[in-house]
Amino acid sequence: MATYKEFHRRSIADRDAFWREQAKLVDWQTPFREVLDYGKPPFARWFVGGRTNLCHNAVDRHLATRGEQAALVYLSTETNEERRYTYRELHAEVNRFAGILAGLGVGRGDRVLVYMPMIPEAAFAMLACVRIGAVHSVVFGGFAAASLATRIDDARPKVMVTADAGMRGGKAVPYKHLVDESIRLAQHPPKAVVIVDRGLDTGMPRTAGRDLDYAALRKQHMDAQVPCAWLESSEPSYILYTSGTTGKPKGVQRDTGGYAVALASTMRDIFCVQPGETMFTTSDIGWVVGHSYIIYAPLINGSTTIMYEGLPIRPDPAIWWKIVEQHKVRTMFSSPTAIRVLKKQDPAYMKRHDLASLQYLFLAGEPLDEPTARWAADSLGVEIVDNYWQTETGWPILSAQPGVEKTARKFGSPSFPVYGYDVRLLHESTGAEVGANEKGVLMIMPPLPPGCMTTVWGDDERFVRTYFSTFRDKLAYSTFDWATRDDDGYYFVLGRTDDVINVAGHRLGTREIEEAVQAHSGIAEVAVVGVADQLKGQVPVAFAVVKDAARTATAEAAAALRKEVMDTVDRQLGAIARPGQVHFVTLLPKTRSGKLLRRSIQALAEGRDPGDLTTIEDPGALEQIRAALAAK
Repeated sequence: MATYKEFHRRSIADRDAFWREQAKLVDWQTPFREVLDYGKPPFARWFVGGRTNLCHNAVDRHLATRGEQAALVYLSTETNEERRYTYRELHAEVNRFAGILAGLGVGRGDRVLVYMPMIPEAAFAMLACVRIGAVHSVVFGGFAAASLATRIDDARPKVMVTADAGMRGGKAVPYKHLVDESIRLAQHPPKAVVIVDRGLDTGMPRTAGRDLDYAALRKQHMDAQVPCAWLESSEPSYILYTSGTTGKPKGVQRDTGGYAVALASTMRDIFCVQPGETMFTTSDIGWVVGHSYIIYAPLINGSTTIMYEGLPIRPDPAIWWKIVEQHKVRTMFSSPTAIRVLKKQDPAYMKRHDLASLQYLFLAGEPLDEPTARWAADSLGVEIVDNYWQTETGWPILSAQPGVEKTARKFGSPSFPVYGYDVRLLHESTGAEVGANEKGVLMIMPPLPPGCMTTVWGDDERFVRTYFSTFRDKLAYSTFDWATRDDDGYYFVLGRTDDVINVAGHRLGTREIEEAVQAHSGIAEVAVVGVADQLKGQVPVAFAVVKDAARTATAEAAAALRKEVMDTVDRQLGAIARPGQVHFVTLLPKTRSGKLLRRSIQALAEGRDPGDLTTIEDPGALEQIRAALAAK
């Protein structure tokens, strides 16, 4: 393992020389004068003084050598549509969208909120933003109006880009009424809303003067030639919100130069995709995997990227493998949940298409269990690469790095620390390093490598307080995940140390869901925990105290209230956060100081020992939890 070990060692011991080499993978309009400025820990500035542009690196620089090569292939099994854009055609579309935004007064540093389905115009909007130096904030199309409003107020966008509707499972999912409601709720609404009208919501309302038709604006800017704004490396490229242990989502702020360099290196050293080859990432642009490995990394690399709108089982469970065969996909990136969904189908679907082009299937977003990994490898005859990372990092923390060295892989393990990451497993209270096969908190010693979050949008103090305050005498970034490392150095991620749950790769704060449940007027108090689920990894389960006992006096009344609570969560956060179950109790387990015993509730829900209960205020509360679970 000397090659991987030496590569990783150099990335930590000789950061300047290592990252200076990687920086040659992207174009710089002005060379950087310093690789790293770490004069104000834990804030790191990479490639200081260098000026570059993400859109130039993703689109413009390829025109001379691969202008007629496919850049973006859009496939929708929802609308049976396929669109293919060469690098030259993508360049034209991005310039048109940049012209639209500039015409609406959007400039360098201004924010644009993108609330879109998986359609090419979403990619055009993102690339247009970074072209002109605007900061995009993509919000997942499944979020409800109240969640959208909080993100509007935090980012304060000048313009919002949306569509009349998305499609899921053959049904239209209208967006515009949610946009209208979010703007009504927001304190700092955008001045203009650009709407891509797909003809899916014929009754869509429009607000005169604010709502603008994308198709009409595009016609006005058909010949637009908008120059790239050359940003200093540390200027922000985008904000992406992620859940935390408080109700307010955190705006992960990403830089420009460091992100470009990190992604360019991963395409070569981790994902093994060459310029001209095709990558198929099944995520959504509302999540970090979509940003990094549908949009930016493949295009920076000069590869072809596939943007897919649809489910893995429609029109049949062989659809992904049909795409792989038809488009000669080299590397695919998906999630363990998606593979578990396919595992429930007829195994013949996994063998229906020729997968000779497919070298690797990368899986991330939640822990990958060994049976699922083994099943996927056996069913597809393809190498499975488990990798682990976060919204905050923007690219993998733990992974095999076959572009550096082909190391043996162990099912259930995302292998080793990726170059640039000084990973440690530390004891939760002492901060000391734990030994082999001992559980510790997965920490990264700063400075964080290029491409990781640089701060929380508008809140440097929260960045330090949230991520670097685990230990009083040691500055270390916490992933908030438990992990072990075996005798051979392979890491195994065990789950969260905090009150964030992972539902099919989507991180949800229990506090967010609790606040949504309590938005129902009949609920006095609630505790939400993440409970292990074979398909999704975890699902939220709520235990609620009602204000009026009559609301749950009969089974019928309780069922009606349960539905109302779930509908309330749908309205507040979106269906993605809907609890798998809602149980009604008359009191919740708390310590004598009033702290909710979520860990004990979770343990009971998963059939485990609830642990030390010496501080519990009323043991009868746990008995109610037991009884509620037994009654389901």
